[in-house]
Amino acid sequence: MRNLLLRLMYDGTEYHGWQVQPNGITVQEALQDAVEKIFGTRENVTGCSRTDSGVHANDFCCNIRTENPIECYRLVGALNAVLPDDICVKSAQEVPLEFHARYDCISKQYVYRVWNANYKNPFLQGRAWHYKNKLDENFLNEQAQAYVGRHDFKSFCSTGSSVEDTVRTVKSFRVERNGEEVLFFVEADGFLYNMVRIMVGSLIEISENKIEKDKLSDIIESRDRALAGRTAPPQGLYLNKVKYKED
Repeated sequence: MRNLLLRLMYDGTEYHGWQVQPNGITVQEALQDAVEKIFGTRENVTGCSRTDSGVHANDFCCNIRTENPIECYRLVGALNAVLPDDICVKSAQEVPLEFHARYDCISKQYVYRVWNANYKNPFLQGRAWHYKNKLDENFLNEQAQAYVGRHDFKSFCSTGSSVEDTVRTVKSFRVERNGEEVLFFVEADGFLYNMVRIMVGSLIEISENKIEKDKLSDIIESRDRALAGRTAPPQGLYLNKVKYKED
């Protein structure tokens, strides 16, 4: 038995998230279909996270346990030959049998992309949030530091979530501008349902004066979703980096 770690990139526009579900095509299902074509058997694919519908990934990790002897470099080429054009395998490597893509992950980094101009960018349709009002990235970066540290982020979790433990450690949060694009980078040991999108939405509402500046710490302490900002749309969100101890 072998255990293979795959690193993927994908455009999530046409998918109902990562995890297989009955009501729509998902990235996991597309990858399992491709693996079945190469291996001749339908193998289980374990993902590092559950991205939502319309969310993208610059770096997504999953592992497959298989008896197939194919060499890793050949597997990369073979999978990319049969996968849809909006999914690719960047690399494959053999890892210990006990390795688990989700449970062995020590941190993930997301980036949220905002196209911040009064005109649309046709090349970013479905790949960034078009927000027209001018954003002050330095001010938002200062405000975002309230997120950093170990906190109960229940205020920044969708009310539809059934997760009981809502404590997470945010290692860093930064906001920076690249031309007309404002980028929100956040790294943590784990994320709640819609957590990053609510964090970004709350920062946007601070810029709109709908939430008072310097109030994020109070909102965190409240554990009340109603006090946080709106949920930013999914198309701006990317899983950007996945880290393991070996990295």
